[in-house]
Amino acid sequence: MITKENILAIAKKTILSESEAITKLIDFLDENFYEAVQRIYETKGRLIVTGIGKSAIIAQKMVATFNSTGTPSMFLHASEAIHGDLGMLQNEDIVICISKSGNSPEIKVLVPLLKRFGNILIGMTGNVTSFLAKGSDYVLDTTVETEACPINLAPTSSTTAQLVMGDALAVCLMEMRDFKPEDFAVYHPGGALGKKLLLRVKDMIEHSLKPMVTPDTSIKKAIFEISEKRLGVTAVIENDKIIGIITDGDIRRMLNDVDTIADLTAKDIMSKNPKVVSSETMAVDALNILEDFSITQLIVADNGEYKGVLHLHDILKEGIV
Repeated sequence: MITKENILAIAKKTILSESEAITKLIDFLDENFYEAVQRIYETKGRLIVTGIGKSAIIAQKMVATFNSTGTPSMFLHASEAIHGDLGMLQNEDIVICISKSGNSPEIKVLVPLLKRFGNILIGMTGNVTSFLAKGSDYVLDTTVETEACPINLAPTSSTTAQLVMGDALAVCLMEMRDFKPEDFAVYHPGGALGKKLLLRVKDMIEHSLKPMVTPDTSIKKAIFEISEKRLGVTAVIENDKIIGIITDGDIRRMLNDVDTIADLTAKDIMSKNPKVVSSETMAVDALNILEDFSITQLIVADNGEYKGVLHLHDILKEGIV
């Protein structure tokens, strides 16, 4: 009978086994790795990553990582390559071929074809004496002593080692390209991540209303302005300058403190020195200001010119948080 303790022990053993395999990769980093990175960085072509079986799945993930970090890449399935897909290969492309054994039938057919095309071949293998290793210009050693699999057959530690070696390549290339968050955003324009890196305040207030009153506006009209524009706030403008803000909260506090509003004007209840951001402010930075000051609206102004109001709901609607 498998107990809770047994299951947790197996899981811990698996994680420890794979972590040890990854740690040993450090000892395999040599001139081959350095030269491979240099060649990929210098090429005017693309990086083609190929493999068979589980290695093909790792190759696809590597391609996704390379593409999103500034290294143009394509996936080529090893079995499809020898049935016509080699036509995608161009003269200056560099090929990474991934195979644990380096001796599978598809690899033995593919390697000579790649060499015939004259492309640089980087072999990533767990067998440095294999057919793939001998046919490669550079060899990335991903040898593991044993799989985490209890019968030492299912690719587990070996595929993790391949994945980590691929990440090491990608990160080195990122550093060499001086890849910045703005560059990352270009390749991730969709979803919350892209919006965090790209969305600015001006993108959210472009079509929004601009509630405003003057200092002498009656409270009744100020309330109408807040209600009509439905942003829970109005700016107080004098001589084209923002001198204050009135929020729903200001109205409620006023009603608690006075018996009549007949003689009150906007300047009597407004809050001076409201929080202001420019339209070029990143949306995520505006969100941080809202959270830091526990407020729900920000006045938007460029060089003192009133542009509108950014509401917390505008940011939440974009799915940034």
